[in-house]
Amino acid sequence: MIFTETKLKGAYIIDVKRLEDERGFFGRSYCEREFEEYGLNVNVVQANVSHNPQKGTLRGMHLQLAPNEETKLVRCTRGALFDVIVDLREGSETYKQWVGVELTADSFRMLYVPEGFAHGYLTLEDNTDAFYQVTQFYSPGSEKGLRWDDPAFNIEWPIEPQLISEKDKSHPFF
Repeated sequence: MIFTETKLKGAYIIDVKRLEDERGFFGRSYCEREFEEYGLNVNVVQANVSHNPQKGTLRGMHLQLAPNEETKLVRCTRGALFDVIVDLREGSETYKQWVGVELTADSFRMLYVPEGFAHGYLTLEDNTDAFYQVTQFYSPGSEKGLRWDDPAFNIEWPIEPQLISEKDKSHPFF
């Protein structure tokens, strides 16, 4: 795997190192040893899948609070999405800064989202699926959301969202 740290310390773009031949390619999308070498959380306890029939579907911005903060490893398994994270770690040099990464099924690219980050994504194609592994079990009492269009973050979404849940629309501003 190829680990590229983003401008947000501890958040990584992870690409599959491809061993290619006439059959196609082979590569690892997860290796506990390699993740540990980068000091990344390997305690995956749950895997989630999200199917989004409509281009322009926005999900986010979501996080879980202590003591149930979670790390996520996100991958697009069909279609394309714009994945966004916001650093909400108080005292961090990049506090309230964001990073957006295009994830596509064809690229096999992943985004590692550390604890203390809000996370969301916008689908760029119809019938887009996301798969993510998390390090904490879902805890409704620890769930928090922030507005996707919050001027405190000024996220530059590549297209205008078309479909947002009522719950995500009602999240508070930062």
